[in-house]
Amino acid sequence: MNLRRIIAITKKEFIQVRRDPRSLLLALVIPVVLLFIFGYGLSLDINNVQTVVWNQDASSALTRNFLLNFKNSNYFQINSYTDNYRDIERFIDTGQVMMALIIPKDFSHYIESNKKAPLQLLVDGSDSNTATIAMGYVRSVVAGYNATLASSAFLKQGVNPPKLLDARPRIWFNMGMESRWFIIPGVIAMIMMIIAALLTSICVAREWERGTMEQLISTPVKAPELIIGKFIPYFVIGFFDLVVGVIIARLLFTVPFRGDYFLLVALSALFLTGALSQGILISTVAKTQLMASQLAMLTTFIPTMLLSGFIYPIFNMPQVIQAITYLIPARYYIVVLRESFLKGSDISVMLDEALFLFLFALMMFSLAVRKFKKKVA
Repeated sequence: MNLRRIIAITKKEFIQVRRDPRSLLLALVIPVVLLFIFGYGLSLDINNVQTVVWNQDASSALTRNFLLNFKNSNYFQINSYTDNYRDIERFIDTGQVMMALIIPKDFSHYIESNKKAPLQLLVDGSDSNTATIAMGYVRSVVAGYNATLASSAFLKQGVNPPKLLDARPRIWFNMGMESRWFIIPGVIAMIMMIIAALLTSICVAREWERGTMEQLISTPVKAPELIIGKFIPYFVIGFFDLVVGVIIARLLFTVPFRGDYFLLVALSALFLTGALSQGILISTVAKTQLMASQLAMLTTFIPTMLLSGFIYPIFNMPQVIQAITYLIPARYYIVVLRESFLKGSDISVMLDEALFLFLFALMMFSLAVRKFKKKVA
């Protein structure tokens, strides 16, 4: 390979990027916008479950004390009270509430008589995941109240409450259970994958559309030199997006970084090389910018969003889909980012991910060169 030819192609591409405001907008502004949208708009935490209460035993202090467990919880927000099922049905149908808590009129009598007190819970199951979590919160509140009642009953009889299991969970790496700490590293990986493949696919397809690619391939420049020269500017842009993403994650979303920055840079370079080469490979197949952008989005955004573990846990997927996720490079890069940000892992922990990213980069670059050689011939 000739270094002078690579530098010439690189300079030409930098000039082209500077002259194309749309590419600059896509490369520099869109990543920041996506970080803000996903960082602030996407949350896996379920708080303030809108609840309506029908308390048929409102005169009892014991019942009011029970409801305080819901009022004082961050998980529930009692926004209305009612005295009939028609209102409850209307509230749930219109989406004003997700849950209805119905306390029967003999609730306090059952408790004072040491009997099981019935409690009705109506939940909007159209969002099954949120409904399941909300019911778990209710069970937790009820279990805590039952434990308090049991302790009070023993103390009234002058007997110390029996020693029960005392589980003391200790949460590592994300003690506050902040879903943003989990989401933001995945957003950075998604941005890097989409922007890298999309930019290179468009820039090469643009050469085909304008007829300048024929001029390039008629020169002595070789396919590897052309490909390297083409993606060096976007390699720089990709690293700029990575730096911006890390800064925003650290300063704005307060996501800790406990790993090695040099290790992150090295593994990010492998990932970027593969993503950029994939974009060039796409551009050799699709000779128009429209087709190239569509293929790039289809092969990067959808797999990264759905099959990389970015939002949906892979172990919950069917076995066939789990097998497919092994072919998604973002799956491995997301692990690298989360291990680096939250756990501070070293290369020994991420060795499998590093190996796959290296193979991915090598395979994409080799395919891009081979496919481009066919076009030259």
